[in-house]
Amino acid sequence: MTGAGLTPENLLRAYAAGIFPMAEGRDDPGLHWVDPRRRGIMPLDGFHISRSLARRLRRWPHEVRINSDFIGVVQGCTNRPETWINAPILNLYRALHHAGFAQSLEVWEGEALIGGVYGVTLGAAFFGESMFSRRTDASKVALAWLVDRLCAGGFTLFDTQFLTPHLQSLGGVEISRADYHARLAEAIRRPATFTPQGYAPTAYSVSQRRIQTS
Repeated sequence: MTGAGLTPENLLRAYAAGIFPMAEGRDDPGLHWVDPRRRGIMPLDGFHISRSLARRLRRWPHEVRINSDFIGVVQGCTNRPETWINAPILNLYRALHHAGFAQSLEVWEGEALIGGVYGVTLGAAFFGESMFSRRTDASKVALAWLVDRLCAGGFTLFDTQFLTPHLQSLGGVEISRADYHARLAEAIRRPATFTPQGYAPTAYSVSQRRIQTS
């Protein structure tokens, strides 16, 4: 189907039903709906911060921000040879961001955006869409800060759609479609916020949240 007739409201209903859109490529005007048989999630109590990543976090010289350049993060995610994000999908996420349902977490080096992750929020579910990195470990740093924020904000489900080796190394797992839909139904009924009151993370506090021994 084309993305021309799809509204942000319809897209939110799709997420609530456990499906998400993808395009065949950046120049494909259409999109198709995906409901994977095996779903990737990042357990919020099982994110793997190794001792080496914890050291990297504490020594990280860059700034982490949220929602200061949402479109820049999405465009960073499309800056690769193959991407599932076409113009209609980008415009839908832009609209969701303006409505408060799509968020970005960004890693900055001065005024240069060097990494980040973005996703959709609905109840206590965070639907991670894509991430990018222009410096070594920038995406790992972004994910560590994101997990810390989701925990602080009361989220219970971090959907990664698919499980990649990168996500698996950080604690990501696969669950069945039925298990995912059950967790999703519970999560979207719960309140959560991406900007919890009084939340003031530091590189040290994020690094200390969950240090594994590897």
